[in-house]
Amino acid sequence: MSDAVAGTATDAAPAPGPRHVDYAAPTSLGARLGLFARDIKISHTVFALPFALLSTFLAAGGVPRTGVLVLILVCMVTARTVAMAANRLLDARLDALNPRTAGRAIPSGQLSAAFYFLVLSVCAAVFLVATAAFWMLYRNPWPMTLALPVLLFLCAYPLLKRFTRVCHYYLGAALALAPVCAWLAVRADLAAPPLFMAAAVLCWTAGFDIIYACQDYRSDVECGVFSVPAKLGIGRALWVARLTHVVCVAMLVALGLSSPALGPLYYTGVAAAVVLLVVEHRLVRPDDLSKVNLAFFTYNGVISLVLGSLGIIDVFL
Repeated sequence: MSDAVAGTATDAAPAPGPRHVDYAAPTSLGARLGLFARDIKISHTVFALPFALLSTFLAAGGVPRTGVLVLILVCMVTARTVAMAANRLLDARLDALNPRTAGRAIPSGQLSAAFYFLVLSVCAAVFLVATAAFWMLYRNPWPMTLALPVLLFLCAYPLLKRFTRVCHYYLGAALALAPVCAWLAVRADLAAPPLFMAAAVLCWTAGFDIIYACQDYRSDVECGVFSVPAKLGIGRALWVARLTHVVCVAMLVALGLSSPALGPLYYTGVAAAVVLLVVEHRLVRPDDLSKVNLAFFTYNGVISLVLGSLGIIDVFL
């Protein structure tokens, strides 16, 4: 890591440490649930959901059964909520040490850990009931069989940053479960398309998570958090993210080649994704991390929506 990169990264954020700020804790249940939804970034469901839906329509060869589609949506939302609640619970101490995250609901005292655990438990129960419904209504055992392992896999992500720098790729694998599980929920078997889609989602997520982690370079170094930027420095980490996104694009092309239902519209979406990824990487530089949030949410949200929407339309053409 060059001194220039190290100096820039060090200057990018103040030294980590507990930050004591007075926040008004919400009192009504509605206000607390609203804060919870904002704290776990419920809007970020847009990242994996379009891929799960594309996988659903591909597996069905068109419009899936209404009940199956509803159950998949319920499983997607509740599984992500469980994962993010677990993330906030397990990372509460680290969040309090990081100036960027010290204002989150638990370290700031706005919501209690008990409230988070309650919401997590309710969502986990709904998820398990929804997966059991696939067996009861459609005689598909796979969602129910894999329900608990999937939840455990999703909840384990925060632990990996304590001991391995592949945590970014583990997060990618967690989101990559969405298209695989959706396919299994529809067809009760596996094929090449959901696997290529999962590989693309894994690399896409890992790449933008590495970019996002650059904001926490100094905090991660001082707190001993394992991340690619903390190990390699911001400049080299951004190159790892770029190469990871190159693999993502290759997997998106492989997905199109493996699925006869995907044609010109889908490849138009892939081309748009390539352009957006290039713009995303041009927005973030080792000496300027001010546009990380724009690159992280806006551009990646558009990538997911464009690919998912154009792919689904292609299924009908």
